[in-house]
Amino acid sequence: MPQRLSIGATVFLVLTVLLGLYFSYAAVQGPSGILRRIQIEAETAELAAQRDALRDEVAQMQNLTRRLSDAYLDLDLLDERAREVLGLLRADEVLLR
Repeated sequence: MPQRLSIGATVFLVLTVLLGLYFSYAAVQGPSGILRRIQIEAETAELAAQRDALRDEVAQMQNLTRRLSDAYLDLDLLDERAREVLGLLRADEVLLR
């Protein structure tokens, strides 16, 4: 005849299983769980891509600003910007629309 567990051993076994299930659930679904970590890593990658795009944009703006500064004036760029922003034309040019 098989031995039966005592009530104390049964309660201990059930509590141990329940605690194991709780900690397993918390490790996967909790605020510091695996799923949250995956979500944070995806957000980090997205934000890093946005940061890199903004860095490129800032570098481009810095280049244009330097080329239009008093210390280094790019006349071609100045001419291009004046035409675009102010709508200026030279006397010998014809505007086609």
